[in-house]
Amino acid sequence: MSGADNDGRRGVTILGSTGSIGCNTVELVEARPDLYRVEALTANCRVDILADQARRLRPNLAVVADESAYGALKDALAGTGIAVAAGAAAVVEAAQLPADWVMASIVGAAGLAPTLAAVRRGAVIGLANKECLVCAGALMTAEVAAHGATLLPVDSEHSAIFQVLDAAQPEAVEKIILTASGGPFRQRTRAEMAAMTPEQAVAHPNWSMGAKISVDSASMMNKGLELIEAHHLFAVPEGRIDIVVHPQSVIHSMVSYVDGSVLAQLGSPDMRTPIAYALGWPKRIYAPSPRLDLATVGQLTFEAPDAERFPALRLARAALQTGGSAPTVLNAANEVAVQAFLGRRIGFLDIARVVETTLEKVDPVPPSSIDDVLAQDARARHCAASIIEQIGAG
Repeated sequence: MSGADNDGRRGVTILGSTGSIGCNTVELVEARPDLYRVEALTANCRVDILADQARRLRPNLAVVADESAYGALKDALAGTGIAVAAGAAAVVEAAQLPADWVMASIVGAAGLAPTLAAVRRGAVIGLANKECLVCAGALMTAEVAAHGATLLPVDSEHSAIFQVLDAAQPEAVEKIILTASGGPFRQRTRAEMAAMTPEQAVAHPNWSMGAKISVDSASMMNKGLELIEAHHLFAVPEGRIDIVVHPQSVIHSMVSYVDGSVLAQLGSPDMRTPIAYALGWPKRIYAPSPRLDLATVGQLTFEAPDAERFPALRLARAALQTGGSAPTVLNAANEVAVQAFLGRRIGFLDIARVVETTLEKVDPVPPSSIDDVLAQDARARHCAASIIEQIGAG
């Protein structure tokens, strides 16, 4: 399938265009109108940003998932000739339009259905939504194979692995090494972390990210989710995926080979680099990321993650080992707990507590369809919400 128009430009759809990844993608696409045209833009509820992007990029369609925001978006784009729609089904329809490159950057389980829709029409997909593979890894990779779609990882860590992994010799890969910055609480004690506020949790030392992902970095749940994602993306068993803390965020991940070689991808901590790699693939395109100056960086340091202070890593490994819908439950409980923390209803350390208790209470039934995944996701969310109420009551 090709979404290129008759002047040779590649057709692009951006699912989740108003988030951090989406805005960076918009910047890169907007800088190269000779290479890209935009088919559709979607957002959850940020009409002002979506409308501004649509006026600049002139997509055929702009969609807001929140149906109550339809009127505001329609008014904002009146007279532009851009079609406007609203609702979750409309987001899926946007993913089905004939763009041959789709950025899947909707945060959370809400990104599952539209990403799957793009997969089923054989699109090339820049995958920034961890939950697609965390919640439905086996189902998603089977659909990719069945429909000839291509998944290009956009997370900096998985992009790094993709760039240095010798796919022609999988038997030569000894292990994958995911690097982690350690987040803002890397050197905090458990007692100190118990008192941390949402503002402190989202203040990442290296990366500019949305609130939810920043909290995941602070708890290191993001690395647990990335471990599960790497397992499905690269068909490497959990026992051969290591995590190492690298505070400078210069080495984005590594692959160790049977001959003792370790290949790494390096760069400044700027998401425009992995986005540009996926957007231009199989070629490379220019990105305005700061250039890496190793002499200025001075030193690169590494340390093992502390499983006691960051139990999310243990929970993620256990969920992957358990299999079935355990990763779905892990992700859903974490999303609910993070929102509760951001809303000041629970403390920072309660996030892992909610996730662990939810994993204990929800049976990890193996899903056979996306509907099964979504049903289990809903059960886990309900369970996590009940646990949070109990914490609040206590």
